[in-house]
Amino acid sequence: MAEYVYLPIPLLDDFCMTAFKKLGFKKNECRIITDVLLMSDKFGIESHGMQRLVRYHKGIEKGLIDVKAKPEVVHDCKTSAVIDAHDSMGQLVGHKAMELAIKKAKRYGVGIVSVKNSNHFGIAGYYAKMASDAGLLGMAFTNSEAIMVPTFGKLAMLGSNPIAIAMPAEPYDFFFDASTTVVTRGKLEMYNKAEKPLPEGWALNKDGNASTDAPDVLSNIVAKNGGGIMPLGGNTEQLGSHKGYGYGMICEIFCSILSMGTTSNYTMQNGKSGICHGFIAIDPKNFGNAGAIKEHLSSYLRDLRNSPKADGQPRIYTHGEKEVENTARIMKEGAPVNINTLREMVEFANFVGINPKKYFGEHADAVKTDKMFAGNY
Repeated sequence: MAEYVYLPIPLLDDFCMTAFKKLGFKKNECRIITDVLLMSDKFGIESHGMQRLVRYHKGIEKGLIDVKAKPEVVHDCKTSAVIDAHDSMGQLVGHKAMELAIKKAKRYGVGIVSVKNSNHFGIAGYYAKMASDAGLLGMAFTNSEAIMVPTFGKLAMLGSNPIAIAMPAEPYDFFFDASTTVVTRGKLEMYNKAEKPLPEGWALNKDGNASTDAPDVLSNIVAKNGGGIMPLGGNTEQLGSHKGYGYGMICEIFCSILSMGTTSNYTMQNGKSGICHGFIAIDPKNFGNAGAIKEHLSSYLRDLRNSPKADGQPRIYTHGEKEVENTARIMKEGAPVNINTLREMVEFANFVGINPKKYFGEHADAVKTDKMFAGNY
């Protein structure tokens, strides 16, 4: 069987909507969760789409995620708020929090919302894009189980701690979403599934030395034995390790510190996830004419794309271009799904009580469902 199968986005949409409904989520909740997952796959970010279903499957099965949770605003001011997710699905409280930030921004010019006691919320860029689609500058952050080893350390203390920023522009909105680690945990999981060694410069073993052994690194992250993923810049100051480490701390401040929530090194303990998020929406009208500001950004992005190319390079991308192009291609060709992710999807279908053959046909029979991968949840 090929390493990847290509599945139509409408089929994946129907599968997710049906599966999450079976778990007890309301229709509008299923829509939000599904949209976050599929945006990742459509954008070509395989690590946070269908590849993440096993995390939600196991999170619900283990009681980390409360399907019936009702997120609560526990602190509220004109321009800011704190939400206690009460172990909610991260996508649901994330959507609620950014909606509140947008509402505050449209009324007061800026909205900042911090969330505690949540779970994995998918792709951070989804929430930044919510604000951008509303004509605002949007930012989103999240901490996670500790996977980043601080510069000169050997124990993971920070999460992947992504920073996402989106802002309206023409013909493509500015869209930036990146972890503050060299790569995300999901990338390690993908290499683990493919049974390939990690590239040099990604990860550290329990002694703080460079490692290409994905199963070992992932197992150590789960067991908190030491090791993990390097900050942006690697593990030396010469290449800027301290910068990635600092960016991770900035994310932590907007997530766990402002909310008085759980810092990355204490998440995923005692039967609780404890993940925290942060959301910011800013109305460009605070700074003048919003249309003129949008055109100013659009002009600069055009200048970047049209600037001189390095030898042998056909084009310069601006952030958000590849996502638009990937969406057009994947909507036509289907989303690439690793066969080991498909195995997890078949297990998920069986867990919620739907027939996997309805969605995956012969592929459902072609994969065995007795192989689990270390560190995938």
